[in-house]
Amino acid sequence: MTTSQPTRQGGSETPRLPSPGPAKPRDLCTDCGISRTDDPGRCGRACQFIKPDYPGLEEQVHGRVRDPASGDERFFGPYRRLHRAALRAPRDGAQWTGIATRLAERLLETGAVDAVLTVAPDPDDRWRPVPVLVTDAAELAGCRGMRMGYAPTLALLEPALERGYKRLAMIGIPCQVYALRALEEELGFERLYVIGTPCSDNTTTGNFHEFLGLLSDEPETITYLEFRADYHVELRFTDGSRREIPFLKLPISRLPPDFFPLTCRTCVDYTNVLADITVGYMGGEGQQWLIERNARGAELIALLGEEVQLSKPGSAGKRAGSVTGFMKNT
Repeated sequence: MTTSQPTRQGGSETPRLPSPGPAKPRDLCTDCGISRTDDPGRCGRACQFIKPDYPGLEEQVHGRVRDPASGDERFFGPYRRLHRAALRAPRDGAQWTGIATRLAERLLETGAVDAVLTVAPDPDDRWRPVPVLVTDAAELAGCRGMRMGYAPTLALLEPALERGYKRLAMIGIPCQVYALRALEEELGFERLYVIGTPCSDNTTTGNFHEFLGLLSDEPETITYLEFRADYHVELRFTDGSRREIPFLKLPISRLPPDFFPLTCRTCVDYTNVLADITVGYMGGEGQQWLIERNARGAELIALLGEEVQLSKPGSAGKRAGSVTGFMKNT
């Protein structure tokens, strides 16, 4: 694993990558990392918050644009199949069962890619994401779980190319994936696999710590937080205890007005429509879904073989009530 900061694995320090330069000042920015590269001017054509072209990029990535009249593509974007999914043997430390990192492991194990671009926890703060390039499948176990905060992941694209990594996989959120796809052709990777996770909003890691402080008198003891498919937040603590909080009882109204940035409040891509496969959920019946979007997404699912249990997703409920309740609470 190589990171933009030194980390320790098995008692030894992993190689250090040159630290990305500072982010350029932007009015609309979630710090995907492009502004920290040698050509920060690319933000003008890569950023989804400036002048997005989803139809053009959907055509480029999937060979077609979404069809609002076809299934749920109006909400989920282009896809071939929707699956409800879980690994038969859940991985320790995973946020759910470990599908996203297992996909990345399989790509490295089979030699399909030279490296995986993702995030790992900061050595001094389990919640802070640090961009990493992973070349050893065994080290992806350290990348499992949820981080919260801006991660300049795409700042490592240039170091990846400089190290000769021509076949790359990335695990990323929608604003990162949009920028990657917008620049994909000029970057010149021989092969690119994009494993997307949904994202409804983000904030700084510092703001997230303030949120944890509203949930517990001892926020430093929280080891796990998940916004579950049943509209509850699950907390786990260092003593092994757990706590569940209904979404509508979260102290969201006590957060500062700028807790969620304008970028996230205007984002239209919760489901990560430009990924080859999306691993995540919104509502649902207790498991994640896999959105298989194109041939490369099908290839990724095939890598899991019998390790993954797939079933048909259910469909029930009405969106209006949940949205109205959430608006009242904010």
